[in-house]
Amino acid sequence: MIKTELVNPNVTNLIESLRDIGYSFEVAVADLIDNSITAKAKSIKIYTVSNPEPIFCMLDNGIGMSEVELVEAMRLASKNPNDLRAKGELGRFGLGLKTASFSQCKRLTVLSKKGGIVSARQWDLDYITQHNNWLLISPNNFLDLPLADELNNLESGTIVCWENIDRIQKNKFSDIVDRLRRHISLVFHRFLEGEVGIRQIKITVNNNPVIAFDPFNSKHPATQEIAPEKIMVYGSAITVQPYILPHHSKISQQEYELYATEEGYIKSQGFYVYRENRILIYGTWWGLHKSLDAHKLVRIKIDIPNTIDQYWGIDIKKSLARPSEDLKIDLKRFINQVTEKGARPFTGRAKKIEDKTFIQFWQLLPLNNDFRFALNLEHPLFKNLEKGLSKDSIENLRFYLKGIEAYLPLEAIQSKLQKNPHSINQESALSEQNIIELTEKLKLAGLPKQYIEDLLRTEIYSNRKELLKNEDK
Repeated sequence: MIKTELVNPNVTNLIESLRDIGYSFEVAVADLIDNSITAKAKSIKIYTVSNPEPIFCMLDNGIGMSEVELVEAMRLASKNPNDLRAKGELGRFGLGLKTASFSQCKRLTVLSKKGGIVSARQWDLDYITQHNNWLLISPNNFLDLPLADELNNLESGTIVCWENIDRIQKNKFSDIVDRLRRHISLVFHRFLEGEVGIRQIKITVNNNPVIAFDPFNSKHPATQEIAPEKIMVYGSAITVQPYILPHHSKISQQEYELYATEEGYIKSQGFYVYRENRILIYGTWWGLHKSLDAHKLVRIKIDIPNTIDQYWGIDIKKSLARPSEDLKIDLKRFINQVTEKGARPFTGRAKKIEDKTFIQFWQLLPLNNDFRFALNLEHPLFKNLEKGLSKDSIENLRFYLKGIEAYLPLEAIQSKLQKNPHSINQESALSEQNIIELTEKLKLAGLPKQYIEDLLRTEIYSNRKELLKNEDK
């Protein structure tokens, strides 16, 4: 016979452990929105106040819960993570409502209306600690909560309210709410847009509608949308589709900065994983590829169903997912395919300096296995300049130009191109008036036919041939 004894967990210590799972405010709220979507809500209202103390409330018009269903929903681990989920269901562990809420506040109140009856339950962590037991409260003053009046006017729906929010500095609450809005616009953008086959949901934060943010800028004509491919994984199909965002020269500065996201293009490249149309994780290569500036416009969308969660290592917060080892082989194939194409907007422009159909100011000089940028001293303007200089002046000029080459500020150029390429206006160094004045001086000097032909092949006159047409005999 096995000898046993009952050893209950220390409730206070367990609560603190549950509170430290690692939710950010916006990730915690996203967990609540998952529940509203699963409850077939079409409208979600988020309400926050910061004074005198921060309060967060969220109301949806979903199917609501009966009193029995509400009590079960308030239970920790109310679902088995290994149970099959219905299509479109976003939950997994049956912990999200509780752990997400506990991570931010000490008092969680849920009101739900179904069949014309409003039920209410509350977890108060201070009360639980005081009694050292999981005692669920039936509050009698819940009608004082924000949005309670609006719930009464709905046929069905649910309110989740956080009070005693103790993990946020009050003076930073407005910034956190702004970050929440941006997070929702990205993570739930398919629901906000109402894509084909997806129920459209209206989400407001303090009465301001959240606008969908499609991280692939898929509606822009300059976005390269590569054909999707289905891969079978453990009997379920996942869909992989790569995108290449427009080069900064194809869009406005405002649009370019918008699609860089707060993390910037370098950190936003990589895979974007959707589970039942909701983003789980984004901007990662999972160690399969290095984040490179040349690939900063590459983003790969992966759609997975909720039937293969165990093979993706999805965590309680639904903000972490990893592909299985056998799937990584397929993903590497996509990486190789799309990064080659994704680098073309940059490598194509870089190759212009090697275009022999033009006489350019700069050239590439090979140095064993390396190279350097060098000024083209065979440029017709430079050759013409040398004719009027003494030998000493020519030597001094060439030394000066070598200094320009040696100290070309490559790191500063690269940094500016990464952060704000639209702010660089290098062509302003040579105005149209400068070119007209130069042309007039050259004409007065008398131009041989070969010299004119060479000038017409330079960067200056390639699009201004009419300036020299009177001299082109």
